[in-house]
Amino acid sequence: MKRENIRNFCIIAHIDHGKSTLADRLLQFTNTVAARDMQEQLLDSMDLERERGVTIKASAVRMTYTAKNGEEYEINLIDTPGHVDFTYEVSRALQACEGAILVVDSSQGIEAQTLANVYLALDQDLEIIPVINKIDLPAARPDSVAQEVENLIGFPAEDIIRISAKQGIGIQDVLEAVIARVPPPKGDLAAPLRALVFDSHYDSYKGVVAYMRVIDGSLGKRDVLKLMATQAQFEPVEIGIFNPAMKPIDSLSAGEVGYVATGFKSVRECRVGDTITLAVNGATEILPGYEQVKPMVFAGLYPTDNDDYAELRDALEKLQLNDASLQYEPETSQALNFGFRVGFLGLFHMEIVQERLEREYDLDILATAPSVEYQILKKSGETITIDSPAFLPDPNEIEEIREPWMKIQLYTPEEFIGSLMDRHQEAWAVHHDGVSRQNARHADVSSAPLRVDRRFL
Repeated sequence: MKRENIRNFCIIAHIDHGKSTLADRLLQFTNTVAARDMQEQLLDSMDLERERGVTIKASAVRMTYTAKNGEEYEINLIDTPGHVDFTYEVSRALQACEGAILVVDSSQGIEAQTLANVYLALDQDLEIIPVINKIDLPAARPDSVAQEVENLIGFPAEDIIRISAKQGIGIQDVLEAVIARVPPPKGDLAAPLRALVFDSHYDSYKGVVAYMRVIDGSLGKRDVLKLMATQAQFEPVEIGIFNPAMKPIDSLSAGEVGYVATGFKSVRECRVGDTITLAVNGATEILPGYEQVKPMVFAGLYPTDNDDYAELRDALEKLQLNDASLQYEPETSQALNFGFRVGFLGLFHMEIVQERLEREYDLDILATAPSVEYQILKKSGETITIDSPAFLPDPNEIEEIREPWMKIQLYTPEEFIGSLMDRHQEAWAVHHDGVSRQNARHADVSSAPLRVDRRFL
């Protein structure tokens, strides 16, 4: 396939705005999946995703589409999660794309994750294609929602595509917009191989399977490859594409999205964000990686039977291959014996990880109450950071304890501004009163009025 006829894009949306349903219709329209094999939420392969109606794992699929101009195009879709706890998954998928379809529910309008994902896409300088979904609903208000989108990103409301992913309305218009507006991938086919690892999963027979976007050069199934950050070398067990199941092929070249089975048995050798190159005469400059994820919630995970400690350790290591935002380290409890202190992106992320450990690895787990990080200023002047009450020093050594604060932005329609400001003042008064009673030495509570930014109203 000519590189000029390749398009790499993702779909971003707030949870439950129809992102997975749109992906299903795209697969059907391009005949990527036979009608007899089609099912709802096809790219959501985990039972948890289907039960909860939320995408947890990013996934990729290659589609072939003949446009109205008669040209045949290779379209690589990278599906992304919608829940805020999986923003890290979204940020990685965006690195491998040139464009993004922004899906907005015509009955609900722009919501929190819509804004967050738009800003992530803009930071990556992606071409954004706004789409108004669910126009078949009785409560649909596509024109007013289109105006909200225009106010947000400046795209003319009358040019925004109106679709119903459930009914299959407007799907061809979406594909034509991808062809027309998403730029073809850049990169030098003659340069040494550089491929970006944007995700991975563990296979019992093939080892770590790295999902990659080839930026420069090409690779064949007989090439000896190297991961530039870890310097680990390997000969591919298999290379291929997602169609949507894994389909082996002989080679991948600049601009294409696919996978390589490395044979590695450890996450330490194949990190998400690393660059794959040739072991001999390879590239010398690594591709920009991803920011190191910062866990927000911490909890202890312990096996109910302490003999299962090794199984829990192996399960966490393999799960980290599928979820690079998961961080853990061993810890010991007098009551629960040996376990792990695990960092999560949020409470929903913690719930999903716990369920996956129990279902996929057949483990019985006890989880401690979740907590956040605290800074402890000792009387000696030393500052330490802890994520568990068990690590608190002797009270006589503590000068003060600092809890995390967040700087947040609230976006709301104009009619709710008054109520929002009232609620802000009430919350400030309650907190200020509590701090005063404790005679806190540093009551850094913002008493400034709520700042209103009318750009998005």
